[in-house]
Amino acid sequence: MATGFAKYVYIVLGLIFLGLGAAGVVLPFIPTTPLALLAAICFGRSSKRLHGWFISTRFHKKYIDGFIKERAMTIKAKLTLLATITAFMGFSFFVMRTASAPLVSQIILVVIWVLHILYFGFRVKTSRKN
Repeated sequence: MATGFAKYVYIVLGLIFLGLGAAGVVLPFIPTTPLALLAAICFGRSSKRLHGWFISTRFHKKYIDGFIKERAMTIKAKLTLLATITAFMGFSFFVMRTASAPLVSQIILVVIWVLHILYFGFRVKTSRKN
């Protein structure tokens, strides 16, 4: 549990991630589940009361409770997450190519992208629940 200034940083970050995750419910290019997980982590480190509130919300139960309990995601959540990661990394790769970034940085970006695909595609179980 964080104390002092760090506690407030976690609270602010948790609220930001929660807001972005909530926006991801209606905006298909924002991944809801990872942002909700980050919010849960931040709230858990900021205060027991705030964390207790967050895990009791419908948002938590709908989007990340299954992932936490079963270590699984729905196919829709996986595809949304991977599409978002691909879009952002693709844009980053394009910027790196345009700016003539060192080849090693471009290779690192591609390796990170492939590792995301492998992890979420094959390591995280697919839940049949909606």
